Amino acid sequence: MFNENQLAILNQELDSSRIKTRSKGNINLSYLEGFDVIATANRIFGFGNWEYSITTLENVSSEINHNQNHIICYKAVVQVKVYDENHTKYIIREDVGFGTGIAKTLADAHEGGAKESVTDGLKRTLKSWGNQWGLSLYDKSKNHQNTTQNQSYNQNSYQKQPQQNANQQNYQANQSQQFQQPYQHQQDFSQLTNIGLTVMQQGDNLVVVGDGIFEKKDTIRQNGFRWDGANKVWYTPLREAA
Repeated sequence: MFNENQLAILNQELDSSRIKTRSKGNINLSYLEGFDVIATANRIFGFGNWEYSITTLENVSSEINHNQNHIICYKAVVQVKVYDENHTKYIIREDVGFGTGIAKTLADAHEGGAKESVTDGLKRTLKSWGNQWGLSLYDKSKNHQNTTQNQSYNQNSYQKQPQQNANQQNYQANQSQQFQQPYQHQQDFSQLTNIGLTVMQQGDNLVVVGDGIFEKKDTIRQNGFRWDGANKVWYTPLREAA
C-alpha cells in the first residue's frame, strides 16, 4: 500500500517543534494544529492521493452563558480515504470530533463549533496512521511520565538557583503586563470583540486581554492565537496577523 519512502517517514518520531500546548482547567494539553496535519498528509500521501469527507455534522447542544454569549457544540464524523500511487488500492478510516463555538452572535457560534468539530474529527482520524499525526500524544502514561520528570527537574533547578528562577518569574510577569496599545485593526477580530475581548499590540506580537480568556479559549484559537504558558498570555506574531 505505502512505498518505502512513505513507510520511512511514518516510522519516524514526531518532531517536537510541531507540538503545541494549551491549558484546560489545571492541566496542559498537547496537540497538533489543523493546518499542520493537512500539510503532513499532503507531504506523505501526496496532494491527489488522499481525501476526506464529512459523514455527519450534528448540533448537539446550544446554550447562553452568563456573559450572554451563545455556546454551540457540534459533533462531526469525518472519513479519510488514502490511495496508493496507482489509485488501485485504498484505505478508509473515520473518527468522531467535537467542537464548541462561543460568540455574541448565533451565526458566529455555529460557524466556530462546526469548523472546530470537523478539524477535530480529521485530526483524530489521521492519528490512526501513527505518530506523524500525533498518535503518541494520546499516550497518557507517556505524558504523565514526562510531566513527572519535568517537575522533578524544575524542583531541583529551583533548589539550586532560587534567585535565577525568581528573576525569571518577575521578568515574565513584567512582560505579560507590558501591553503597549490597542491593535488598530480591531475589526479584523470581530469574533473576539463581540465576546468582550480586546486585541493589544505588544512589541512584535498581538495579545488577547479581557475577562474569561480561558472560558473563551476555543474562539481565541480559531482566530489564530497560541497560548504562551511561560508568560500566561494568548499571542500571535504581528506579521501573521497582517
